[in-house]
Amino acid sequence: SSGINAEWPLRPGGLPNNHDGRKPEEFGSAGKSVGLNVHNNESYKWLRSVGNNWQYDVKTMDPKMLARLYKRFDTFDLDTDGVMMMDEILYWPERMRELCNASDEQIKSMQDAVQKFFVMKGVGPDGCARENWVEANRVFAEAERERARRGEPSLIALLSNAYYDVLDDDGDGTVSLEELKTMMKAFDVPQEAAYTFFEKADIDGSGKLERNEMVLLFQNFWMSEYDPQWDGIYAFKY
Repeated sequence: SSGINAEWPLRPGGLPNNHDGRKPEEFGSAGKSVGLNVHNNESYKWLRSVGNNWQYDVKTMDPKMLARLYKRFDTFDLDTDGVMMMDEILYWPERMRELCNASDEQIKSMQDAVQKFFVMKGVGPDGCARENWVEANRVFAEAERERARRGEPSLIALLSNAYYDVLDDDGDGTVSLEELKTMMKAFDVPQEAAYTFFEKADIDGSGKLERNEMVLLFQNFWMSEYDPQWDGIYAFKY
């Protein structure tokens, strides 16, 4: 057990999205019913609190993007019950502890970043059902765009930087291909995937990944519209 409190702190604000007339208590949790709204998703809640009325429409999704996101869900859903729980997600920082020369402080920072990221990504007290995962990703992406417009910190950058700090084993301020292979191993991914990831991320061709390059790659993968060039990054079910 991760010792996480089952009652997640909820952000204040947010306007009800009761288009069908239901009361707030009649909306189901993100882990037990299909459909997200301000009552069961932190990104929708935050967007409405800042006046952004963006709404997910599955008809805008490329089938290959759907396949990519579902593949990612299946990687996290360790017990294959169709619901992603925070305990399952926090398995990965523990894997990094085993494989990297990381301090307790670095692992704690990673755990905190993972928890904050995935709460906003749609994993609530009852987890996130597979049926809600794609919508949770898309509303999170809109929330990231809104944070950028408002000059607020990116949660993708928060998570990427936490991983970066652990991966930079020799402390030289960059991540090498060999260090990146450690991350692939931590995620139970064939280390060949590191070559594709590295090639796409190393924009300046320096042979090392700088912090901003890793953030940009994650942003392109998770936030952009479907583009086949990013498929290879996660080709091995990463």
